[in-house]
Amino acid sequence: MDALNKKTIEDIDVKGKRVLARCDFNVPLKDGEITNDKRIVAALPTIKYLMENGAKVILCSHLGRPKGEYKPEFSLAPVAKKLSEYLGTEVKLAEDENVVGDNAKAIADELKDGEVMLLENVRYRKEETKNEENFSKELASLADIFVNDAFGTAHRAHCSTTGVASYLPAVCGYLIQKEIKFMGGALAEPKRPLVAILGGAKVSDKIGVIANLIEKCDTIIIGGGMAYTFMKFLGHSIGDSLLEADWVEKAGEMMKSAEEKGVKFLIPVDNKVGKEYDENTEFMVVNSDEIPDGWMGLDIGPKTEEMFADAIKGAGTVIWNGPMGVSEWDNFASGTITVAKAVAESGAISVIGGGDSVAAVTKLGFADKMSHISTGGGASLEFLEGKDLPGICALADKD
Repeated sequence: MDALNKKTIEDIDVKGKRVLARCDFNVPLKDGEITNDKRIVAALPTIKYLMENGAKVILCSHLGRPKGEYKPEFSLAPVAKKLSEYLGTEVKLAEDENVVGDNAKAIADELKDGEVMLLENVRYRKEETKNEENFSKELASLADIFVNDAFGTAHRAHCSTTGVASYLPAVCGYLIQKEIKFMGGALAEPKRPLVAILGGAKVSDKIGVIANLIEKCDTIIIGGGMAYTFMKFLGHSIGDSLLEADWVEKAGEMMKSAEEKGVKFLIPVDNKVGKEYDENTEFMVVNSDEIPDGWMGLDIGPKTEEMFADAIKGAGTVIWNGPMGVSEWDNFASGTITVAKAVAESGAISVIGGGDSVAAVTKLGFADKMSHISTGGGASLEFLEGKDLPGICALADKD
């Protein structure tokens, strides 16, 4: 898949055309109110471009997991309201339990150039997640052009992400274009040295990513719970730290493979360990080969912080996915904060992916210092693994 060569909304004429745009409006709700509207804001540039260029805009998205049936608590009504505020014009919600129903058809027929409507939650239909042809055709019947701007679901082959692209000319919006430019560019033509920082709990989640990045990176930094599986391979006593025993050999293979290719592979040399998995547990700092029984690693230690920060300093490109410790707890956030600072100050092109590292960077106030913060957790991981993302593969290539 040459993701960098996909057509965008600017490569086609949208004036007077009905454009079905798949966005990611999967926002958190509490008592029917949106608690974080970042994803809605991220979709605005594409929607505004379509409006300003005279398209009749039909938006669609999923929200939560209604499991293929109509459930009012998963309605996109709050999204329609929020969009209307941001766009300064009414965004009509087609209130059809079957998504493409009489309301949707009637509102779509009456849309004038520059007007916007929103379909109900596409996951009200069980066909959506199975990518069944009949629902893809129904969605396509409303429009002349399909725009995918939902990177967060680009790794899923669903009706509203790939199925509909079989029946309409398909291009990407600004959000997917930006994801492709930064994430694709960071892997295809990185400014060197390319440094990858991988954290989070499980080696098993990241093994494909590590294998792919060993082929491309100059330095790989491993932190978070997954680091203890690597330490175990080195014969260190890791106490009660997180361990995936089945993955110890595989972890060792990765380290050997990196060494053979001349890739620096850094794992923690010291750790902040706690007595139990608790925010206010008693803690101390110990070397990586001296974690006592009954203690567990919950963050990287100060020597490791310094080592990782040094490795990040000279980077040309940084890819970061996953925190260094239990970063939501103040006592164990230091490693993640140090790494975030180092990335922010490195001047490197920085691509942050994965929910936890994004949350950490945002909470710590470093978000505006990063070149690109990915909107897709699972999608960005699969992209880093070198997998083809169906939602992007389905789009037309530039001539």
